[in-house]
Amino acid sequence: MRWLMGLVILLVLAPPAGAAEQELELSVGGRTTLATLRTPASMGPDTPLVVMTHGTLAHKDMEVVQGVAKALEQRGIASLAHTLSLGLDRRKGMYECGARHDYVVDDAVVEIGAWVARARGMSRLVFAFGHSRGSNQVARYLAASETPPVAGAVLLAPLTARAEADLRASYAKTYGKPLEPFLELATKAVAAGRGGEWMDVPGFIYCRNAVVTARALASFYGPDAGQDTAALVARVNLPVLVLAATKDTVVPDVAAAFASLAGASRGRVQLDKIEDADHFFRDLFAEDVADRIAEFIKQTR
Repeated sequence: MRWLMGLVILLVLAPPAGAAEQELELSVGGRTTLATLRTPASMGPDTPLVVMTHGTLAHKDMEVVQGVAKALEQRGIASLAHTLSLGLDRRKGMYECGARHDYVVDDAVVEIGAWVARARGMSRLVFAFGHSRGSNQVARYLAASETPPVAGAVLLAPLTARAEADLRASYAKTYGKPLEPFLELATKAVAAGRGGEWMDVPGFIYCRNAVVTARALASFYGPDAGQDTAALVARVNLPVLVLAATKDTVVPDVAAAFASLAGASRGRVQLDKIEDADHFFRDLFAEDVADRIAEFIKQTR
């Protein structure tokens, strides 16, 4: 019986016959960016395809992205998970804190747009997906488009204005020195056309004792209305599904940030909570996420 149970588990976890996984490359801004395309057995022009953007300093193969992508495949939905370059060529894995940081928020917007364009050559029904900071970057991309470039968007544990404010407010406590003097120097350097000037700072995002360009520091820590993901979504004229984790300690106010927008949007913006999940939706919570996405796509088609 034990061997039979093992066989049953293997069959459940195995991908559908004919399903495929392919590594893709795309040149954006002179750098080669990487992505993984996962397609179900019945892939065709009408198969939904979800372009997936990861969170802060992460990558396409992180657990939450892979878990959701594989679960979508089992539901007949294709995915294209890409790694943001963050200023590097053929970047793989987590961004190493020891490396120098020279990238700005809007770099991601350009790369998301390039991969969406690639996806639209494979499917007539393309959706954008973002996790954490990736959700904010997806929302920036959509808000910057005059016409909706995708059929809909899914924001998983999206970064909120409060979370960004808390990150700035806790800088001195986290890194031992106040942010303001460094941000002032960076802002002045950018205004003077010296955005590529290197700075040694106590910390940058999650990295201690970082070396960053003035433009990178100003982009991530300077005043920016675009850090309010809910406000960006309010400007977007397409269906959006927002998924909040009830045990999220990284961005704990997702539901509160989107509640009024969801209530006033007449169904255009849907807010759903996944009970007991944390910020990374591990294990079976990825299945719950895929179920909600599949239902959202079904409603949108």
